[in-house]
Amino acid sequence: MKALEMKPLEIRVTYDFICPWCWIAYTNLKEAILRAGLEVAPVIKYVPYEINPTMPAEGCNRRAYRSAKFGTWEKSEVRDVQSMIAGKRVGLNFNYSRIEVTPNTRLAHRLLFFIEMGRDVSQTEQLYRAIFRAYFAEGRDIGKAEVLAEIAANVGISQKSVTFFLATDALDREVEALELRTIAAGVQAVPTIQIGGRRIGGAPQRIALVHVMREAAASPGLG
Repeated sequence: MKALEMKPLEIRVTYDFICPWCWIAYTNLKEAILRAGLEVAPVIKYVPYEINPTMPAEGCNRRAYRSAKFGTWEKSEVRDVQSMIAGKRVGLNFNYSRIEVTPNTRLAHRLLFFIEMGRDVSQTEQLYRAIFRAYFAEGRDIGKAEVLAEIAANVGISQKSVTFFLATDALDREVEALELRTIAAGVQAVPTIQIGGRRIGGAPQRIALVHVMREAAASPGLG
């Protein structure tokens, strides 16, 4: 079968923008896609999953939130260092000292879902990466509509359109429904990457992702 006739492999990335391992896992995935050398480029679907679905709209002081979650601030710092080291290995810069707020991520999920519906793969991917970078490297409060609008503008998306969209409740129910379906399907944590019929949790190494992609692409119905 010619490459143009082949069905692309679908990869579903379940994520939350306040999960450092989601940024790391996605970076590994993108490199693995290049290394896999598939005849047809995979199609990535972004699946929202709020770690803190009951987080107040204005977010919460990060130190207070993380201290309560892990027992002490020192335990939180240990986890931060672990992700900083892992991130540095794949070229990502985590700057936790800049982060003051753990945000509510619903607006960010709605925005990405909205842009993804436009079917501009490059724009969706750029926004996805830019939101992670804004939060983890720049310490910006991605729970605020005006911040998200600025981030979107920096990757070529109309700031006015984003501001208007986020001022409504458009796609809020759709995002919530997608999250609930994802949980019902058995996803219990992020990051989770589903390649074909195989689901992988955590931030797997690139070589492992390459093997899974090649196996999935060679399976009946995809080749």
